[in-house]
Amino acid sequence: MSFPLLTATAALPALGAVLTAAVPAARHTAAKWLALVFSLATLGLAALVAVRFDPGGARYQLTESHAWIADFGVRYELGVDGIGVALIALTALLIPFVILAGWHDADPDQQSNRRWRPTQGFFALILAVEAMVILSFEATDVFLFYILFEAMLIPMYFLIGGFGDRAHSGSDENAAAQRSYAAVKFLLYNLVGGLIMLAAVIGLYVVAGNFSLTEIAEARAAGDLTMATNTERWLFLGFFFAFAVKAPLWPLHTWLPNAMGEATAPVAVLITAVVDKVGTFAMLRFCLQLFPEASKWATPVIVVLALVSIIYGALLAVGQRDIKRLVAYASISHFGFIILGIFAMTSQGQSGATLYMVNHGISTAVLMLVAGFLITRRGSRLIADYGGVQKVAPILAGTFLIGGLATLSLPGLAPFVSEFLVLVGTFARYPAAGIVATVGIVLAALYVLVLYQRTMTGPVKPEVRSLPDLKARELAVVAPLIALLVLLGVFPKPLTEIVDPAVRHTMSDVQQQDPRPEVEAAK
Repeated sequence: MSFPLLTATAALPALGAVLTAAVPAARHTAAKWLALVFSLATLGLAALVAVRFDPGGARYQLTESHAWIADFGVRYELGVDGIGVALIALTALLIPFVILAGWHDADPDQQSNRRWRPTQGFFALILAVEAMVILSFEATDVFLFYILFEAMLIPMYFLIGGFGDRAHSGSDENAAAQRSYAAVKFLLYNLVGGLIMLAAVIGLYVVAGNFSLTEIAEARAAGDLTMATNTERWLFLGFFFAFAVKAPLWPLHTWLPNAMGEATAPVAVLITAVVDKVGTFAMLRFCLQLFPEASKWATPVIVVLALVSIIYGALLAVGQRDIKRLVAYASISHFGFIILGIFAMTSQGQSGATLYMVNHGISTAVLMLVAGFLITRRGSRLIADYGGVQKVAPILAGTFLIGGLATLSLPGLAPFVSEFLVLVGTFARYPAAGIVATVGIVLAALYVLVLYQRTMTGPVKPEVRSLPDLKARELAVVAPLIALLVLLGVFPKPLTEIVDPAVRHTMSDVQQQDPRPEVEAAK
């Protein structure tokens, strides 16, 4: 029996969460270092998964399958394709930087309400989220995936509601109320989506007789399992609704600005760069593979919703006064691009969407974490409270600019490649949608450059004159991520080699081929 590498990759942060939570109350620093060590060890295992994965081999590799709830056909089944490998690597990569960035966010001597902010609990919850997200990228049993999809809401609820941002303009009571509201809204939206998905999961079992993604997909491809048209469409809608809430897709997006605004910057990164990717990943793995005909049927409406997300999110980002809410609305716009690429039903679009998930995670992490460092220094999230920061903290301003330029997909940085592929793939099948989506690029340049101009340039405001520049720990957080943005911007081949075979399989599932360019023959 081979070593269960996929199980180990998810079990390691879960074990780290338990051990970190068990550290004695007075050993706060030890808890931090323990969490960091486990996150780095998980990164090592994720790297081993990537090395062991053969892009030219079987679709799902490193597979594991064990009986779980035999009476209901539920198995503990794991396997990864190229898309799963890329997202596992992203998750494992970001968590150590999230931990380092939040090093002092739950220190008891810095909190007004120590009872609700134990250091051990904060870092244990982060590791618990990592374990569930990684396992969700590995699960090939639909019921197992559903359990993880819902379970990750619990630690996220406590991270948002119990460890919120201290840079709040109101009183402590008002800040606590806003955190509670954001946490409950996050939980309710995702629970409703999950309950609808549960009904669809049960319906799938009734139709297919088991929960195995690979068995159901193979039976459908071989013609051994057929679904009535209406049945397939209703099941698709049940799955897609839950994933669209998680993604988030307009008009199911409203929980995200509240959650990111009230959470600490590292937790905001955890939300949008890690947890939300489960939604878009699941659209590729489950919606398109299990319900190919319904996916094609719903595509025109989903493309329109994705375009609304792109433009709506960008427009609201332009008008924001709160730095973190601006990044949240920008992320809604970016998720619109990802979903547009998925449902463009072209290989360029789906490859671009997968790369976009990875690159958006890295670029948003840079921008949000540097914004968090800035907000912690000044004690305010309002854009109007800043000005002239580049004169007193040039390194902070420089890294903030790079994160912003990556967010607007500047050529030479990683998001440009993915956004370009999404637009090319969309234009090939839906030219009008591709043209409309480009408006989002123009708006992104507007909200990013205006944000930088208002916060970093101009006269130095008295309140920011004494702001310190980035410290060694903070540089250790952002410097590797910036280097990765540049590397993947000029050399994306390592990612595309892993992702492209999985995309070809997905295109085969929905029986789609790339449109051929129409060129008039010379007369």
